[in-house]
Amino acid sequence: MLIINVKDGESIDRALKRYKRKHRNVGVIKELRKRKEFTKPSVQRRHEVLKARYKQEKEMDMGL
Repeated sequence: MLIINVKDGESIDRALKRYKRKHRNVGVIKELRKRKEFTKPSVQRRHEVLKARYKQEKEMDMGL
C-alpha cells in the first residue's frame, strides 16, 4: 500500500503527481502483469538470454 503524506499548503495536484511517480517507480503494474500468468523457469531464462542478446546487438550497432 502506497502512502503519500500531503504537506501543509501543498495542492492536491502536486500530491497526486507524487503518488503517480511513486506508483510507477515501485512497479505495481509490472508485478501484477507478471503474476497474472505463470511462466516456466526455462522459458523465463530463454527470454532473459534473448533480451541480453538483443541489448548486446544494439550496443554493437551504436558503436559503429
